[in-house]
Amino acid sequence: MTKTAIITGASRGLGLALARSLAAAGWNLVLTARGADDLERVAAELGATAIPGDVTDREHLQRLARAAPELDLLVNNASDLGVTPLPPLAGYPLEAFRVLLETNVTAPLALIQATLPALRAAGGSIVNITSDAATGAYEGWGGYGATKAALEQLSNVLSAEEPGLRVWWVDPGEMNTRMLADAVGADEAAAAADPAKVATALYDLVDSRPASGKVSLQ
Repeated sequence: MTKTAIITGASRGLGLALARSLAAAGWNLVLTARGADDLERVAAELGATAIPGDVTDREHLQRLARAAPELDLLVNNASDLGVTPLPPLAGYPLEAFRVLLETNVTAPLALIQATLPALRAAGGSIVNITSDAATGAYEGWGGYGATKAALEQLSNVLSAEEPGLRVWWVDPGEMNTRMLADAVGADEAAAAADPAKVATALYDLVDSRPASGKVSLQ
């Protein structure tokens, strides 16, 4: 039987690389990202369903859930870096922090809630992409890191509340992505891991379905 996955932030970086790995293995994919043109190109390449939109839009999340009434895997990969250059917490704009929390914490939970009936029926899996900034005291990363710490604890509690599912909160390590380049510069980002290599490890996790828990891929 063909398996189905929803992947957010699927038009580039790790989301795109994982979508390619799953498509090659025969998965049915429902993909979303804010950039409609890029997402449509990816969907055409992979034979996937593209539903462009913003994960902070509740109706958009409901559309995603309706597009996958049978669901084996939810990947909450979409994320926002927040204010750049990365500011210290003493001067972090509070409204920007609120928006960051909405994107990186509230939206993943909202999509989990919307898709739980289908995931429960399938005994499915949830992947929440986090970061080593969730636990490391990196100057300038306090806003982003706080949201990822919240997502990790949300995942931890969810794994206890939903024993019939697999729930993994995954630290992919530094990757050569646009987000990292925005944070540290293109030269430093270019030295980081290729998202395609990280996606191979993430696919192996999804395929082998170990017990719920935190996973570091590098």
